Amino acid sequence: MNATPALSPMPRTLDVESLDQFDELVAGGARQMSGWHLQSIDFSGRSAQLKAMDPSGAVFLGCVLAPGMDDSLRARGALVFPAIPGLPFNPYRPGLYTGPELYEGVEFRPYEETPDALIYAWTKQQGRAGVEGALSVALHDHHIGESLQDALKGPFAGRKIVGVMGGHAAQRGSQTYDDAARLGRGLAGAGLVVATGGGPGTMEAANLGAYLSSAPEDELDDALRRLAVVPGFRPSVSAWARAALAVVGSHPGGTPSLGIPTWFYGHEPPNMFATHIAKYFANAVREAVLLEKANGGVVFLPGAAGTVQEVFQDACENYYATPEAINPMVLMGKRYWTEELPAWSLLERLAAGRGMAERVHLVDSVDEAVAVLAA
Repeated sequence: MNATPALSPMPRTLDVESLDQFDELVAGGARQMSGWHLQSIDFSGRSAQLKAMDPSGAVFLGCVLAPGMDDSLRARGALVFPAIPGLPFNPYRPGLYTGPELYEGVEFRPYEETPDALIYAWTKQQGRAGVEGALSVALHDHHIGESLQDALKGPFAGRKIVGVMGGHAAQRGSQTYDDAARLGRGLAGAGLVVATGGGPGTMEAANLGAYLSSAPEDELDDALRRLAVVPGFRPSVSAWARAALAVVGSHPGGTPSLGIPTWFYGHEPPNMFATHIAKYFANAVREAVLLEKANGGVVFLPGAAGTVQEVFQDACENYYATPEAINPMVLMGKRYWTEELPAWSLLERLAAGRGMAERVHLVDSVDEAVAVLAA
């Protein structure tokens, strides 16, 4: 399908995401704010500077302004979107999340009182009911998407991203969990960025392996043993998160990786080992984004309905893709994908005669999977 040409050039915009950045622009002589997007900044002490600027064409998103300044900005041509009261999250969020941020305070209070849990509780109690809820969720996910793009141009720039998909039920201490951790380590060690659904189970394990990929292997073994003391997030997410936080505390500054979870699955808490967390409200957006960003291919570990959905969602993209846009698909676990959930036979038949036929692989070991994707 041919893209419809734009009717006019897209205007260039400037994202201003901190007071320091604003001050630098003013000190550098800026006086026109047309095209500026100013996001979640406290301008209560900068009224004089704002009055001296021409704000026409600027957009203020959830900023704190001195009394009367919002009317002044609007009168001079700015768009001012106020903070929305009563939300446990910032819909104009200027960056991605981290595990310690989502679990803030979990060391001394239950998970149910952390930001992550309070946001999920909000979605269940109030969610998208009404215009304010729907608008807040849409704004949040839009800004998370922008922040993810920034990360791909920043710390992950120039590197292939490999998705690792798998079930949330794999317990710490199990062979499945350990294999996923060694897979994450192998992929990151090959210079690839590991991206997962950001949840527990094999997702957590892959992010863990990536996080410790620069550490000696015995340190990963030690981390696996320490985590196995709390095998899963049931019955206590608090204990599960504290065990992970202790490992992170012992290994600060690990290798960056991506987690892309969702509050749609609130029963799947996000894992602590993804250093950059793009958490969405809309699961459909999250799924599409995760597969879209995995430009280096995807490994599918044993999982249930969600993982099978991801297999064929990715297969559909590859089925219709131009040859240059087809990404590798690696199903890991021959018995699982041919006997327990025999997705391989359907995938193989679907790929036959298509450009994707040589890009789908069924493997049985971590080394095989890494070799396919690192080639």
